[in-house]
Amino acid sequence: MTVLDTPAWRPRTDAAPLMPDPEPFRLLGTPEAARLDPALLGELYGQLVRGRRYNRQATALTRQGRLAVYPSSTGQEACEVAAALALGAQDWLFPSYRDTLAVVARGVDPVEALTLLRGDWHTGYDPRATRVAPLSTPLSTQLPHAVGLAHAARVSGDDVVALAMVGDGGTSEGDFHEALNFAAVWHAPVVFLVQNNGFAISVPLAKQTAAPSLAHKAVGYGMPGRLVDGNDVAAVHQVLTEAVARARAGGGPTLVEAITYRVEAHTNADDATRYRTDDEVAAWQAHDPIALLERELAGRGLLDDALRQRAADEAEALAADLRTRMQEEPRLDPAELFAHVYAEPTQQLREQEAMLRAELEAEQQS
Repeated sequence: MTVLDTPAWRPRTDAAPLMPDPEPFRLLGTPEAARLDPALLGELYGQLVRGRRYNRQATALTRQGRLAVYPSSTGQEACEVAAALALGAQDWLFPSYRDTLAVVARGVDPVEALTLLRGDWHTGYDPRATRVAPLSTPLSTQLPHAVGLAHAARVSGDDVVALAMVGDGGTSEGDFHEALNFAAVWHAPVVFLVQNNGFAISVPLAKQTAAPSLAHKAVGYGMPGRLVDGNDVAAVHQVLTEAVARARAGGGPTLVEAITYRVEAHTNADDATRYRTDDEVAAWQAHDPIALLERELAGRGLLDDALRQRAADEAEALAADLRTRMQEEPRLDPAELFAHVYAEPTQQLREQEAMLRAELEAEQQS
């Protein structure tokens, strides 16, 4: 026997089951869609319509100066909604900065979900109460956090799965690779959802990786990869539900790549016409997640005027409430800038806080 015959050097022979399908998994418009629960489809439809209206309202608030910035997820609502609905109440969601819709669909107050983007507070909601981690503006830094929480839950015997969301640009960060490696080695109950929307701001995926797909990267870490049509909300929901169930049963992590498209600009500060054509956007608009689901519902006789009206009314109610409350001027205490930074404030932080208080007192006296 040589050293290459020992277990430490012997390559794994079970790579084939880890490989993603050659084409994105789809359900809507296929024979398998007939087995989908009508109640689930109705719930998904309502969430998509509300999500689209939420994106439009948040974008309008940005133009009005009520938000500092808003990264819209218009066109990606299927991924956002499915991610929130695939989790159990005890599970955790780890969003990126573009995933405010997933946070809202998870049950967080819409105004609180936008507080960070308004520049009013560190986050805006209580992560422990909502089981939603703070929106992550640095790319991919939330992924190792998700793995750590999931691993700790597994060690403690808690029935918890973490679902971490990231964009295709985030897969180029070191945190992405470290998180997947730790998750696979520790067999952590975590699901990674990559929303491949075509661009990392203005950089297309072809300039980030030469891999056949981002889902193929899972094989190198020893976890299964799934490739799914990210605009097919039923398919994304099923794939994520299966991955969450697998993680909960002790099967370890899964990497899911959802092929979708960012219809609007990266943020309100971006000019998307500089790096993509109107024809490209129009082609993806023809593959709109709401239209895909409406065709399925109509084909099965499930889309009537009552369902349309109920979804529209709920969407308008959400938008009206968001619009009204975001017009209110927040009461801000500048001293809160120093709260919750460290459990025990550092000397430098105390000095900075004292300096700010002195400046505020001087301003009041002048």
